Amino acid sequence: MSRETSQWLNTNVLIGFTDKRGHAWHYRASDQGSEPNHYPGAIPLPDVRRRLFDWTAEPEPVFVQGKFGLRQVPNTIAVTASDNGDVLGIHTDTYDIHQYQDWLLHKVGLILDDGLAIGSAGLLRERKQAWVSVEVPDTITTPEGVEFRPNLLACTSHDGSLSTTYKRVVTNVVCDNTMAAGLREHGQQFSVRHSANSGFRIVEARDALAMVHTVAEDFAAEVKALCATTVTDRAWRAFLDAHTPVPQEDGRSRTTALKQRSALTRLWTSDSRVSPWRGTAWGVVQAVNTFTHHEATVRNASRPERNMSRTVDGKIDKLDQSTVSTLGKVLASV
Repeated sequence: MSRETSQWLNTNVLIGFTDKRGHAWHYRASDQGSEPNHYPGAIPLPDVRRRLFDWTAEPEPVFVQGKFGLRQVPNTIAVTASDNGDVLGIHTDTYDIHQYQDWLLHKVGLILDDGLAIGSAGLLRERKQAWVSVEVPDTITTPEGVEFRPNLLACTSHDGSLSTTYKRVVTNVVCDNTMAAGLREHGQQFSVRHSANSGFRIVEARDALAMVHTVAEDFAAEVKALCATTVTDRAWRAFLDAHTPVPQEDGRSRTTALKQRSALTRLWTSDSRVSPWRGTAWGVVQAVNTFTHHEATVRNASRPERNMSRTVDGKIDKLDQSTVSTLGKVLASV
């Protein structure tokens, strides 16, 4: 079960452009009588400030209580929430706090051009992490029938788990999955560490991140190439052997592997989110990504929380790139 309740997730996650892509993950539906967290168009900037970022992170001294009384820990600070005093992280006193309003709203505005708007925003890990996603208004459909929405994802943390990062990602509309913008190589991103000497450099950020509009062309080219790459039934079985090998010995690992292979094959052969592209490399990528988002076992978190966490920490990018790499090796040897 998630550390955050469904009420927390409904309150602390905002989803925009639902007229273009439908409602998002199941927990984001609003409770009756509460303020909706779905927006048919872009999420208004004042709503993000009011509903998510209407507080600041403040440094406070750290003390320990022991047999010698109460003593302050030297060269150490606690990052606390200004509205309720929650401790969000413990760091050395060189740690530079990146306020959510500044680094996820103001600085994103400096990076980007006109015609872009907030598509999602939220808080994770009891407000220790946050993200804002900026999107183009319209969904893009490739000639191969793949619908997607380019994003610039900005994320940061107060607990030290994330550097402040701006990166290009893609939302796959048919399954509401996040995918790497660069499926064959690392997508563009720009990161700033939480240290006094790591300032925000707008020119470097703009150079490192091609505008969100360019994601569409790059990703569509990736989709075209993958859809043009044939994956026979024999190659699919070989991919499963490489991606999810089955241990010889009976036990939990063998059972888990067999279940995963069965689920992937079902997606490949009969699930509408994957099967239209069966027989292509894109279908393989879609099967693995969809399984990971919607069917893989989740522990110590809700599935939506886990999915968003994997997006902000880069694990989804690594998953897609690893899938393409593994498939490439398989096709070369089959």
